[in-house]
Amino acid sequence: MSLKSQETIAANQRKITFDVDAETFKKAIEKVYRRQAKNITIPGFRKGHAPRAIIEKMYGKEVFFEDAINEVIPDAYTDAVKDIEETIVSRPEFDLVSASVEDGAVLSCTYFVKPDVEIKDYLGIPVERPAANVTEDEVNEELKRVQNRNSRMIDVDDRPARNDDLVNIDFEGFVDGEAFEGGKAEGHQLKLGSGQFIPGFEDQVVGHAVGDEFDVVVTFPADYQAENLAGKEATFKCKLNGIKYTELPVLDDEFARDASEFDTLDEYKEDIRKHIEEDHKKAADNKVDEELIDALIEKLEADIPECMFENETENEVRDYDNRLRMNGLDLKTYFQYTGLDLDALRKQMRPTAERQVKTRLALEKIAALENIAVSDEEIEEEYKRLSEQFGMEVDKVKEAVDTKSVTEDLKVKHAIDLVREKANITEAAPKTEEPKAEDAE
Repeated sequence: MSLKSQETIAANQRKITFDVDAETFKKAIEKVYRRQAKNITIPGFRKGHAPRAIIEKMYGKEVFFEDAINEVIPDAYTDAVKDIEETIVSRPEFDLVSASVEDGAVLSCTYFVKPDVEIKDYLGIPVERPAANVTEDEVNEELKRVQNRNSRMIDVDDRPARNDDLVNIDFEGFVDGEAFEGGKAEGHQLKLGSGQFIPGFEDQVVGHAVGDEFDVVVTFPADYQAENLAGKEATFKCKLNGIKYTELPVLDDEFARDASEFDTLDEYKEDIRKHIEEDHKKAADNKVDEELIDALIEKLEADIPECMFENETENEVRDYDNRLRMNGLDLKTYFQYTGLDLDALRKQMRPTAERQVKTRLALEKIAALENIAVSDEEIEEEYKRLSEQFGMEVDKVKEAVDTKSVTEDLKVKHAIDLVREKANITEAAPKTEEPKAEDAE
């Protein structure tokens, strides 16, 4: 088995011709014959016992050629491309040139290779880092969220309903004196002021007490989804069964002790501020990296084969399927819930896949231009990290991920580190407090 010729048939498309020697081809034919003979019936012979020569005489001497070719292709192709330096990025497409028992087989194969790329001015890219400072409003918003998590619902029986109360109501709707489908419910929970119901409905519940029975008159919006109700006036017969309000804990030192590990509210607020600032810094770093990658993609010049985008799109789909399975779902169930199909999901994933491919090509080129190298210690450390991430022994990780892949990934990582280190990063102006209503007044 050997490579006979290699030619360029398009910018990133190659064609090779390689042969399979007669001895290897004969062995493959014999192997196929022994595997298939048990299913072949020839008059005068018991099923599975007809000699190969008889079968070939009846069906033609090439009867086993196709399966024999499929038998030898994997090893022959691997041997043919082992010395090719270009990176093959597509599935090979094979054609049979010739085949005979005496001379063996000659095959051709076309495939796409990773493109040559150009990139310039990748160091010193200007980018603005978003401000990471924390405003008092942000601290108060987080305190409010914790306060709501620690709230409790209190029954009300000594006053009428107000906005922000949670009411329990029965209702039935009528248009022109006729009850309409979907307009009736019992024991429905509604937060007043939430805007869940038709405009004007919740406002007319406000002011009523538990046990009150009353009418609510509203007009359905002209663009209401039910065409038979759109733009029409409706009367809802209502009964108020119950009222609850949310009691929030007082923001004081006792609250801090209940909601956190701190003894005072000031200490708790300072810890909240610190965590928000850390989140802001991470978000700012991510924003810088995104803008740097956007700039690198703009500077990239490459004729990228379509198959690279298609392959990466399939990777994105598989990764998404794996994430769904980790949460007890799968693509089939996801499609049932969302109304999407596989082609629609691929379409959604395509922009991300294109960005991934272009980013990788740009960073690989930068790594080559900058002669970025990776030490054996770094490779071992990366294997250790992968082992901890996937809960596998290091040796098992090494069996699954070859050293070349790990090395290339580390080079890409160093390349983006270099681009970030050399970027012209300016700091955005600090965020300011939102003006209070009374201040604006």
